[in-house]
Amino acid sequence: MVWPHAARTLEGAPLSRPAVCARSPIATKALTQIRALYEIEASLRGLPPDQRRTLREEHSRPRVEALELWLRQKLTFLPSRARLAEAIRYALNRWDDLARFIEDGRIDLDTNPVERAIRPVTLGRKNALFAGSEEGANRWAIVASLIETAKLDGIEPFSWLRYVLTRMVDGYPVARLSELLPFPQSANG
Repeated sequence: MVWPHAARTLEGAPLSRPAVCARSPIATKALTQIRALYEIEASLRGLPPDQRRTLREEHSRPRVEALELWLRQKLTFLPSRARLAEAIRYALNRWDDLARFIEDGRIDLDTNPVERAIRPVTLGRKNALFAGSEEGANRWAIVASLIETAKLDGIEPFSWLRYVLTRMVDGYPVARLSELLPFPQSANG
């Protein structure tokens, strides 16, 4: 559980009257407090983990503890089936996970960058289900590996693939194809 998930549940929690589209003042204040945590994190970006932990103890812990207490208090005034109450319970039930970043400077406030980084892999895996055959899936895996390797090496995959495929069509020697890989192969492989 990470902060963006908690924030999204609060953002989707309107006032109890269905005709009203505005966000409740409770959700707005909670989101303001979460935004303040992100601002603190932005100022800590790039610092060593032990320094991040120390500064989080000083700046983030009081905010996180105050927010938890405030949410618990507000929850007592809400109808138990209200969407806002459900959103608050969702966050409170995961509070230990939400607060874990304070105690470990290696942990980020949220995992959005990681989730964005693995999304193509997840989508690629899902798309591979439609490869048509085992051999098609093997070819798909090879191409996906080459594309990801090119990305890791800072090479734009589409341009590189177009270059390699054009060279192959133009008769590039099969024995020397390894020379066209995103990273040069040694003579010994």
